[in-house]
Amino acid sequence: IWQGDITRLAVDAIVNAANSQMLGCFVPMHSCIDNCIHTFAGVQLRAACNRQMEQLRARYGRSYEQPTAVPMLTEGYNLPAKKIVHIVGPIVERQLTEALEQDLADCYTNTLDLCAENGLRSVAFCCISTGVFHFPNQRAAEIAIETVRSYPRHALKTIVFNVFLDKDRDIYQQLLRA
Repeated sequence: IWQGDITRLAVDAIVNAANSQMLGCFVPMHSCIDNCIHTFAGVQLRAACNRQMEQLRARYGRSYEQPTAVPMLTEGYNLPAKKIVHIVGPIVERQLTEALEQDLADCYTNTLDLCAENGLRSVAFCCISTGVFHFPNQRAAEIAIETVRSYPRHALKTIVFNVFLDKDRDIYQQLLRA
């Protein structure tokens, strides 16, 4: 567990809880992780995400948006992290369902798979889908830890759960002690 600004971590990859347009947050001064990562990585990141999305739109149609749990990899640009894994987490609109829980687990598994496939040995996960996507923090942490613990240990050397809020730190500390 590490509490603080994910853009400061010198790991092989950090995880960005992205929106389905994969172009960063467009709300000026918004404090979401997507905006923070795009701001500190620099304009090259938005350009790289746009290039990848244009390729996908050419293939799948102009209205294409990145599906939930399908990761996209970019360089880290001006960040100490070498790479950024952008992933769209599930949005809880009314109530939490088993399908949404599975989508969140898939976010973690698919990110770990992408890291392993690209020879990345360390990754820092943010709290995917909590905050504006309304996934309950406790359940999100349980899914994150369960999924990471069940992943083959030889694939990655270091996995960091990056938390920003005190309540998330407390949840992760309690769950990891169990």
